Amino acid sequence: MLGIIGGTSLLYSDLPPLGRKVLSTPFGRAEVLEGEIVLLLRHQGGIPPHRINHCANLAALAMLGVGRIISIGSAGSLKGEITPGSMVIPTDYVSSVEIPSIHDHSIVHVRPEISHGLATRLALAVPEATLGGTYVQTRGPRIETVAEVKALALIADLVGMTVASEATLARELGMEFAALCTVDNYANGLGKEVLTYEHILETSKEHACRTSRVMEQIIRELG
Repeated sequence: MLGIIGGTSLLYSDLPPLGRKVLSTPFGRAEVLEGEIVLLLRHQGGIPPHRINHCANLAALAMLGVGRIISIGSAGSLKGEITPGSMVIPTDYVSSVEIPSIHDHSIVHVRPEISHGLATRLALAVPEATLGGTYVQTRGPRIETVAEVKALALIADLVGMTVASEATLARELGMEFAALCTVDNYANGLGKEVLTYEHILETSKEHACRTSRVMEQIIRELG
């Protein structure tokens, strides 16, 4: 079964008809929308990025039989050639913060990865997206400083607050994982505008129709 994890952009988009379900996992409760796919809205209820219970979310998807996950979320561009309004499917990631694990009480070394096969299929389903690039995860909820952006740009192309955690946990739970990043802004200091959270929300609202269409494409081609 296909699972989709959605970020801020999906809060303003038209969603397929799905039923609400609350699951109790070993890591806490998680709420999903279930039907022909399983949809999980990571910021539902106003949960900020640094307070998301990723372990519960990913465990809930695994409990429902999800084998493939597409994560959709907003990202900031660290490179001038990756313009706001574009979409990118990263093929690797790095994290500047601690990543959660389901293996807190045992020694298990998991080789993390974004599924090349699923990322390639996602690129075929969403041809307007660019395949390739590295995503770096920061903690949030604050935006990165100008100095941090300059440092992060040396190792990555996109910056966000969720993909590394979700990708690692998906791997631990035996699920394939790929991400579609909607580039809503240049990272702090790279663009002409003064970057604020309100600016990011406005961009997400502007692209709500596109996000709805992309969701339909993903469900049709990968569901």
